[in-house]
Amino acid sequence: MTMVPDIAPLLFFDSGIGGLSVLKAAQAALLCAPIVFAADYAGLPYGTKTEAEISARVPALLGRLVERHQPRLVIIACNTACTIALGHVRAALNVPVVGTVPAIKPAAESSQTGVIGLLGTAATVRQVYVDELQADHAPHMRLLRHAAPELVRAAEAKMRGEFVNPAIYARAMAGLIEQPFGERLDVTVLGCTHFPLVEEELLAAAPHMRFVDGAAGIARRICHLTKDQNWPEKPADGVFVTTGEVSALGSLLPALFSLGMTQITSL
Repeated sequence: MTMVPDIAPLLFFDSGIGGLSVLKAAQAALLCAPIVFAADYAGLPYGTKTEAEISARVPALLGRLVERHQPRLVIIACNTACTIALGHVRAALNVPVVGTVPAIKPAAESSQTGVIGLLGTAATVRQVYVDELQADHAPHMRLLRHAAPELVRAAEAKMRGEFVNPAIYARAMAGLIEQPFGERLDVTVLGCTHFPLVEEELLAAAPHMRFVDGAAGIARRICHLTKDQNWPEKPADGVFVTTGEVSALGSLLPALFSLGMTQITSL
């Protein structure tokens, strides 16, 4: 049996609160898992940053977080960070790291038309890693890509209880559907962990569409890597860490509290 202290947490990392979509799936599978969720609000949004900036920033921040919280496992709940910096993070840390990549494989397996879509940040959709995923899992399919940075802010705003113009969701879907072969598109990959938080709104903009994301697969991976480890007998209060100002989180607190994160701190 792997000797890991019961109280050692799962450490989730994202540029903002998009990773809550991954956290929810993990909490459903591991009810008593101690949780630390770190949001790099000082660096949000990642989608507009260069590869060099992300490759330097993410391993440095995770190094500090691992030192402080001593997690049993790190989950990078951010597609952009993973497609660029996952290898750097694994080389820098001495704990297992689970990444988040666009769910092209399940999209390809469920498509009836052979045309699948990818909504992501600008940094994600341009990555060679996405080309490799397509070559591995959808070599004979057409993959339509669209960068939808507005959805990151929309998801953040929704979680704060703010109004979001429905036109934002319509524009995101139009960016795929209006491409050549877009009329045949039947499955869209939500290639940013923020996007599942607004899946209902995207479905309203494109009622015929099916959406897939990687949260369930990540939860299964977490369970596999920790299957021989001990957990506390009951859930503990979760910890939410921001690289920004704690005072700026005010309207997010109800959403965080609903997921058991009652300890709010800064890095």
